[in-house]
Amino acid sequence: MSTIPQPGPEVEEPTIGRLVADATRDVSTLIHGEIELAKSELKASVRAGTTGLGLFAGAALLVLLGLVLLSIAFAEFLTMTGLHPAWCFLIVFVVYLLIAGLLAWVGLKKVKQAGPPRKAIDEAKRSKNVLTGS
Repeated sequence: MSTIPQPGPEVEEPTIGRLVADATRDVSTLIHGEIELAKSELKASVRAGTTGLGLFAGAALLVLLGLVLLSIAFAEFLTMTGLHPAWCFLIVFVVYLLIAGLLAWVGLKKVKQAGPPRKAIDEAKRSKNVLTGS
């Protein structure tokens, strides 16, 4: 006796609407997963960056304190020339003012050189023209 395959429960073919809904759900799940991954990576980066900034701030504070001590030492060294200590500290102050003025002048020249990103703007205009067909 031969066995004839019996028709089993029919498998429904998914409709286009169902396929689109499934694809939309899958893409949404994928995007949410990528966003969560990015958030966790950013948290780790921010934590490391914050620690690094704190350490740089501590180093900057120590350099500032060292600069104060160096200024005092320089003024005290000048007193060995026979000048009154007040004049020696005033000389150190004037030297710092001159250095600050020089740094400000150079910084102002550099700031005046800064401008808008002309190449990027030109490229964006070209891309816009290509995309709009103008």
